[in-house]
Amino acid sequence: MSKFFNISEAASIGIHSIVLIAKSEGRLNVTKISEIMSFSRHHVAKVMQRLGKAGLVSSTRGPAGGFVLAKNPADINLLQVYEAIEGPIVDTDCPLGYETCPFNKCLLDSVAGMINKSFKEYLQSHTLEFYLTNGY
Repeated sequence: MSKFFNISEAASIGIHSIVLIAKSEGRLNVTKISEIMSFSRHHVAKVMQRLGKAGLVSSTRGPAGGFVLAKNPADINLLQVYEAIEGPIVDTDCPLGYETCPFNKCLLDSVAGMINKSFKEYLQSHTLEFYLTNGY
């Protein structure tokens, strides 16, 4: 579960991979994705497995196999991809997840909550269709 804005290597792989798949005219396999992004083939495979379990991509095995989107690009947003990798983003004002603070006022003055909310809204508002139609 992610409690504060964070983009792990796995989330980065997931976001970049699914946009590559959306832009591809055919299937993309793990080897090709890992070559394009210069990430470990093993790490890409694990991330793609999570995206498959989340119902965002589907795969076919074999020499002509690979991944394709399981939904229309307009129906997949980056929040779905991120949460398939990292788990749900929890709305919180405390980046450490404390329920009780030893101070009368948060030392970060609620900036953590604002950043978290903005990050979540950004991911939710950006569909794969956006990346297909805006020159990425």
